[in-house]
Amino acid sequence: MNSHFFAYISRMRFIQRWALMRNTSLENVQEHSHQVAVLAHALAVLRRKNTGAGPDPGQVAVAALYHDASEILTGDMPTPIKYANPEIRGAYKDVEAAAERKLLHMLPADLQSAYKEVLTPTDPEIITLVKAADKLSACIKCVEELKAGNGEFRAAAEKTLASLREMHVPEAEAFLETFMPSFSLTLDELQ
Repeated sequence: MNSHFFAYISRMRFIQRWALMRNTSLENVQEHSHQVAVLAHALAVLRRKNTGAGPDPGQVAVAALYHDASEILTGDMPTPIKYANPEIRGAYKDVEAAAERKLLHMLPADLQSAYKEVLTPTDPEIITLVKAADKLSACIKCVEELKAGNGEFRAAAEKTLASLREMHVPEAEAFLETFMPSFSLTLDELQ
């Protein structure tokens, strides 16, 4: 039996993000997922360093790599539409869950249990850290677009940062304080 799972996963690079916004630099879901994995790993490392507890950073990074995998089948729905009202949000959640199940069932039966927790994590700490990393990634995108002179991202930057802060994730706050200012600098300023 052939499995199409990884062929589908490789198509993440064809799904463009920020579709309703004018972008100076296009971003696809594969690039985004890599960045979210790097950020989620960092948040998990910070949690372990500061509290001596928390999920394994590797597990958090892997969950982040797959956090938007359902978009291979659904496409990337723009945030303003996805969150327009509870009915749309609920319907989209159902569509995402169906897409995750479809992807899971593309795997051979003996691999499905290993990927179930990756595609649909149940650990609330992993879910929170990945969600915070996802918002951090959006904040970084906004900073980069604003740095390039694209004022279209001004309101998105404010909303995304506010949404991240409302999560009350100490590791995200630490990231914002320690690492985020560097994203506003030019390459020469980073030297």
